[in-house]
Amino acid sequence: MRQTQLLSPTLRQAPADAEAASHQLLVRAGYIRPLASGVYSYLPLGWRVMRQLERIIREEMDRAGAQEVHLPALLPAELWKQSGRYSVYGPELIRLQDRHGREFALGPTHEEAVTALIRDEVKSYKRVPLTVYQIQTKYRDERRPRFGLLRGREFLMKDAYSFAIDTDGLDASYRAMFDAYHRIMRRLGLRYRAIEADAGAIGGDGATHEFTVLADVGEDTVVSCTACEYAANLERAESGSAAGNGAGGREGSRDGNYPAPERFPTPGMRTIDELASGLGLKPSAVIKTLIYTVDGAPVAVLVRGDHEVNEIKVKNCLDAAAVELADEETVAAVSGAPIGFAGPIGLRPDVRVLVDRDVASMSEGIAGANAEDTHVKHVVPGRDIPLETVGDYRNVMEGEACPHCGEGRLQFHRGIEVGHVFKLGTKYSAALGAAVLDPNGREQPLLMGCYGIGVSRLLAAIVEQHHDERGIIWPRAIAPFQVHLIPVAWKDEAQRQAAERLYAELQQAGISVLLDDREERIGVKLADADLFGMPLRLVIGRSIAEGMVEWKERAGTGAETVRIEHCIDNVLEWV
Repeated sequence: MRQTQLLSPTLRQAPADAEAASHQLLVRAGYIRPLASGVYSYLPLGWRVMRQLERIIREEMDRAGAQEVHLPALLPAELWKQSGRYSVYGPELIRLQDRHGREFALGPTHEEAVTALIRDEVKSYKRVPLTVYQIQTKYRDERRPRFGLLRGREFLMKDAYSFAIDTDGLDASYRAMFDAYHRIMRRLGLRYRAIEADAGAIGGDGATHEFTVLADVGEDTVVSCTACEYAANLERAESGSAAGNGAGGREGSRDGNYPAPERFPTPGMRTIDELASGLGLKPSAVIKTLIYTVDGAPVAVLVRGDHEVNEIKVKNCLDAAAVELADEETVAAVSGAPIGFAGPIGLRPDVRVLVDRDVASMSEGIAGANAEDTHVKHVVPGRDIPLETVGDYRNVMEGEACPHCGEGRLQFHRGIEVGHVFKLGTKYSAALGAAVLDPNGREQPLLMGCYGIGVSRLLAAIVEQHHDERGIIWPRAIAPFQVHLIPVAWKDEAQRQAAERLYAELQQAGISVLLDDREERIGVKLADADLFGMPLRLVIGRSIAEGMVEWKERAGTGAETVRIEHCIDNVLEWV
């Protein structure tokens, strides 16, 4: 490709609204351009990278035995109503009607559509296990699109779906996709983790793993062990053990050795920090009571004062559709107190109480007294607080013991979720009637798996890990061009002829080349080359008189000179 013919408008300054490095560089280098909030056009360089990503993904999907299909993006609402997701998916689902008033949605994901397809076409157990996949544009009406391609309203995604008659078949399909995702990430040169995760809006009750690229701009918190391979997202992560008592180390809390609960004034001490500071206590000595509305009903969640409630764990424990902090009116109605003074003793009888395991292990603690400007001390779990629903309802903290090996400590990273694999079970097949006859002639709902990769998000995540202050540094496997060929002075006949000859020979050898045939200053050319990020730069300057060409790898630190007649062999060996 000749650069004079390439649509690649570069910018010297990043757009004012571009926060992430990938957003800044992809716009500055002319890879993408915004059309609307969260909606982007891909220019030729950007689309070439996307095609490279698709190629690698297709190769690994095909290697894993999956078959490519293409499903409609315009999805009938009836299918989503059958699965139950039409009313619960939320405002991210873009809904519309045709001229006849029939309801549709633009597909954010395709569980319903693919289940309907397999339901109608596969009737016998002999046709499964079966896995199909597609690479297609998806649509989600994000409340706050940000970070360029990392969180948009229109994006390219690879989604695959497996169908099996039994758990062995589902497990085999899941493992094949899990392994394929590892191969994809390694081929892309990414630093990533496969972490235990929550199923979220996709649903299902089986295993689920996120593939998360480590990057400071990531919106996800990755929790991993310093000693073993354990990794999970913050929503799912657990610590190794309940942390003993938080009230000062006294033992015998449940044999009557502690005084009865005693109310005392705490004027203006609404927060844990205010209470701990005012009373000279550690936050871990406080039993924090948070009131939630769970599917319309009030629920109290008790955690230690130094811990934070994990709403996903609460939601999963109660098998709930919606969990949100209660408003002031609800808190007052169930506790008789304003926010900041609710406690576990004396709540309205219909309030369900979830007790975090670290609270259950406390000898005693201080809690809200369900009265304004008042707390109560000598609150003993098991004596004053029923321990009927004890569980893990909190976020882990850095430095806690690993739940798997017990030897390492938990550490936090920021990450970008680029892939997710689920075991869905019969969530969709049962709802939509996707069943086959088993060997005994009985009808069995198919067991499903779902496997997604955000292709456009991958593009941005790669740039987040592969860039410097000058621009992008593409891994060789996905670069838009392998070689950037730059004559210093296009008007110089010797340089131009050498560049044209080398350009033709590289192309004939199967190497993709971008030839900078512009009549620009060399400083402009090199700045654009660094911004574009092609893996190898060959510069033809005055030394061409001696048959020498400058060889500079974008990821390297220095340049060297090579003889022009050796360039082809050197490049072929390099790629």
